Amino acid sequence: MLLLLLKNAPRLVRVACVATLLASFAPEVSAQRATGPDRPADFMDPAFHRQRRELLRQKLPARSVAVLFAAPVRNRANDVDFQYHQNPDLFYLTGYDEPDAVLLLFKEPQTVGGQSGVTEALYVQPRDSKAEQWTGRRLGTEGTKQQLKLQYVADNKEFAAAKLPWSSFEQVLFLDQPQDARDDAANPGDVYSLIQTFRQGANFPADYNPSRNEAYALIRKYVGTPAAANLTPYLTNLTQEQPQLASDRYLQAYLKATTDDARKQAVSALPTSRFDGSALSALLDEMREVKTSEEMKHLRRAIQISAVGQQEVMKAMKPNMTEMEVQGLHEFVYKKYGAEFEGYPSIVGAGNNACVLHYTVNDKPRLGNELTLMDCGAEYHGYTADVTRTIPANGKFTTEQRQIYELVLAAQQAGFEQCKPGNAFAAPGEAAQKVIADGLLKLGIIKDAKETRRYFPHGTSHYLGLDVHDRGTYGPLRAGNVITVEPGIYIPADSPCDKKWWNIGVRIEDDVLITDKGWENLSKDAPRTVADIEALMAKPSALDKFELPVLK
Repeated sequence: MLLLLLKNAPRLVRVACVATLLASFAPEVSAQRATGPDRPADFMDPAFHRQRRELLRQKLPARSVAVLFAAPVRNRANDVDFQYHQNPDLFYLTGYDEPDAVLLLFKEPQTVGGQSGVTEALYVQPRDSKAEQWTGRRLGTEGTKQQLKLQYVADNKEFAAAKLPWSSFEQVLFLDQPQDARDDAANPGDVYSLIQTFRQGANFPADYNPSRNEAYALIRKYVGTPAAANLTPYLTNLTQEQPQLASDRYLQAYLKATTDDARKQAVSALPTSRFDGSALSALLDEMREVKTSEEMKHLRRAIQISAVGQQEVMKAMKPNMTEMEVQGLHEFVYKKYGAEFEGYPSIVGAGNNACVLHYTVNDKPRLGNELTLMDCGAEYHGYTADVTRTIPANGKFTTEQRQIYELVLAAQQAGFEQCKPGNAFAAPGEAAQKVIADGLLKLGIIKDAKETRRYFPHGTSHYLGLDVHDRGTYGPLRAGNVITVEPGIYIPADSPCDKKWWNIGVRIEDDVLITDKGWENLSKDAPRTVADIEALMAKPSALDKFELPVLK
């Protein structure tokens, strides 16, 4: 095999040899990405993405263009890349899941590549039989047109010569451009080159600062509202974190203003620019926070798979298992049901490891009789679940474990009851916080409610969808929102409380759909109560007799 033969050659030699082979002449072929029995048949219909594009385009300001780039290919180590994952916004609008692409949405129809009346243009990587032999089949321009039904599709190398009328757009809207895109000198259509072409063609300002742009946008949005004064602490922190903003005279003028009139005067002096890196993000926040019926099919599937994973692990778990073994069982269930990825690195923490919020090492060699926190979620066709259960590895809660667990469960129930349309996004968290504060006081773990944050240091909710922490406005809850409700208590060793509570970490997390009248727990199939968990853990598992040979 070529890569094995080249393995010991110097890196530059290997890269040069492979690049030469991949760049060999290969005629454009007509075959398209495999469908039918070779690929799942339940991907989103192109009509969904087309409707999303058109809805976004209608929201664009007059005489504007929106620009969205594909995610870059990201390197894991040396010449090995991570499995590709598309920019969720580009996927949401197109269904395209390959690298080296850029999408343009025009408010008013344009002439592009000699075609008039174009409102959407997608530049994609071309077919290449040599490259496809190594890294998989591509849609190419024709496949993209036929399968994804975009109005105008062209080879990504044509973007540089497209002569788009950048100067005619009064506003150029874009998202943060990836900073880790690598420049492949052999590929003039890679995302690095696409970004450079955009910057040069649109005369993008060299000193553009996304944080400054965001700060200016927030000031304009909130001046004259009750929230204007609350913006000051955020801007103060921003200028402290970024020295280049500390000297920005417009931000300083706003921060020194103490009255509404003074703030309005400061805003009137803010410089304007036709380049806007925040408006497009705000529009996508508004769109993506409310899930359509098509999205809910995939999201329900991802959540159902994750709940079954929790069920099966509850039946299979034994004290002599490792954290990594438990992780593998969850992820095996995901793959069994066709979930392509985990939505985020699986968290499996036993004992004190459960007190680390984003613990992902998962290398404890034996669970023992400790509580094991499992925060795991399947990603199905781009949509991810986020479900957490905490269970005793030996199948029985101790008295202290039960007391902490049931306190968290009561807090979660209080959070559920606040999941209603019109309630503040923070309402579930505030309700859960109060229950936990009261409970910790009664148990003697804290002496003052202000100490609650020591043991419950996070909020309870975030949006869920194409991202595990999905886009959203974080305004009042609306029907169609899917959010998490995930209170927790974490008491690491050496905490200032009775030692009997040490090494107990509990989080219970469910995925909740806000409905017209209230809420629906989408992950209810994963047992939540002490009685239900202990009953399920007492049942036999299909894996009880699965034993591998001992390695020597």
